Amino acid sequence: EVQLVESGGGLVQPGGSLRLSCAASGFSFGDYAMKWVRQAPAKGPEWVSSINSDGGNTRYADSVKGRFTASRDNAKNTLYLQMNSLKPEDTAVYYCAKLRGSRWYPGAPEHYRGQGTQVTVSS
Repeated sequence: EVQLVESGGGLVQPGGSLRLSCAASGFSFGDYAMKWVRQAPAKGPEWVSSINSDGGNTRYADSVKGRFTASRDNAKNTLYLQMNSLKPEDTAVYYCAKLRGSRWYPGAPEHYRGQGTQVTVSS
């Protein structure tokens, strides 16, 4: 059974940092591309970042480029999202998702999404 468990969210002041983790199990983590998606209150899901199975080709939404860094440790079956210089508009539930292939491309189909972790940026 595929499982993705996000952690690391919380309340942080503007300008602060958080590191999200996504622990994966039930599949061969190192064979699949992954992505981060967020959903703010009363808004639709927004793609944040993607990373290929080998850790390469990391891509970011313009809204987070230069502030967020995605990475993965295939030995630990874990995906990360380092978020710096956080802004109130980054407030959302953040989800990690497994893609169906080893490489991300625009429109790449998603296979499974975790339950999410809340990030709130507020003073």
